[in-house]
Amino acid sequence: MVELTKEYSKYEITRILGARALQISMNAPLLIKIKDEDLEKINYDALKIAEIEFNSGILPISVNKPFPKRKEESKKIKKIKEISDQKKENLEVKEEDEISKDSEIMELANPEDETEEGESEESEAE
Repeated sequence: MVELTKEYSKYEITRILGARALQISMNAPLLIKIKDEDLEKINYDALKIAEIEFNSGILPISVNKPFPKRKEESKKIKKIKEISDQKKENLEVKEEDEISKDSEIMELANPEDETEEGESEESEAE
């Protein structure tokens, strides 16, 4: 019984023994041959007979243990492709070239230009 108690909980064992004892008490055939002397010792107790059958491991009763369903959506992990350093540099160069071709070239601002515009705005305001 030591091996079977690891497989089943005490509640499952109780349920299995109770179901089989009910079957035996309703004149179901025994699944194991027990001598008449042994049956007299246990007083033809259906529960004891069920326990003997259970310990022998021949009961055709199965226990369904449903487990909660896992959400596969949350467990999906996207694989990130590893890119070598050389490929990264090539991609950066290509992006920079595309940006420079498509964008407008702006000239650097001279401090003189800024002061002139600022002074002209002040003179207009006066």
